[in-house]
Amino acid sequence: MLGKTLDCRRLACPNPVIKTKELIDQGDVQQLTVLVDNPAAQENVSRLLQRAGFQVSVEAQGDASAVTGSRADAGACHVFVENPEEARRKILILMGADRLGRGDEDLGARLMANFIATLKEMGPDLWCVVLVNAGVKLAVAGSEVLAGLKGLSQSGVRLLVCGTCLSHFKLLEAKQVGETTNMLDIVTAMQLADKVITLT
Repeated sequence: MLGKTLDCRRLACPNPVIKTKELIDQGDVQQLTVLVDNPAAQENVSRLLQRAGFQVSVEAQGDASAVTGSRADAGACHVFVENPEEARRKILILMGADRLGRGDEDLGARLMANFIATLKEMGPDLWCVVLVNAGVKLAVAGSEVLAGLKGLSQSGVRLLVCGTCLSHFKLLEAKQVGETTNMLDIVTAMQLADKVITLT
């Protein structure tokens, strides 16, 4: 079995994922160990390896973690796999704040709650919601819109939550809904979307 080791300690998001993907895409990788030093990178690299067909295990190594993946073949990596049978329009909403608009904080929070509650009216066209910066606060324990986001996720809407942002606000463990993700996944999702709506 062809094995390789990649040291991604001290690298900011999304570099651990990008470097892991680049190594896999070079070919001849059946076993790969990636060294990371933060929970967001650990989760992102683990998910990337799983998508590429690896069986994944994680082992603590001092202040770092060793994420090891193994698989039978040595094919390329597919970061964001889509169902080719899906023919509906794909709308992606990028939310960079936990309030809607500026002027009054309480009003902004109520407007955001109303907005998320109304998103289901988009029907199957609503494909993906991406939460970045303060927007990640909407997906954590105690959020007033958590039930609404869970409802969207359960209905099939993809919910991507920026891992770097969660770590910045010290909310990584408080996340209750969605995939902890990285900028590579976010940019790829935006590229795949038919329309991107940005709220900041």
